[in-house]
Amino acid sequence: LLRIRLARFGRRNLPFYRIYVANSESPRDGKHLEIVGTFDPIPQIDNNKHLTLNIERIKYWLSVGAQPSDRVAYLLGRAGVLPMPPQRPSFKMPKNPEKKYT
Repeated sequence: LLRIRLARFGRRNLPFYRIYVANSESPRDGKHLEIVGTFDPIPQIDNNKHLTLNIERIKYWLSVGAQPSDRVAYLLGRAGVLPMPPQRPSFKMPKNPEKKYT
């Protein structure tokens, strides 16, 4: 199974990611088939997070059956390549004021 996912580069506290296609069993920063984009999550001087994509190659890999990871699916949705994935519900525990701890 092929996956489109992120590989972390950069240094401590300054991450930089490459978006690449790899076998699903390979490690996060391991062997890959092709780099199809980059993502810089730190806002630059213009206050934007930079995302570069090779849309033609991403569409090709999606057509051959590659599955994007959750974060990559969100990024591709923001770029307009895929429809936005549904929002996952947050599971915050409600505070119960009636419960007394003894």
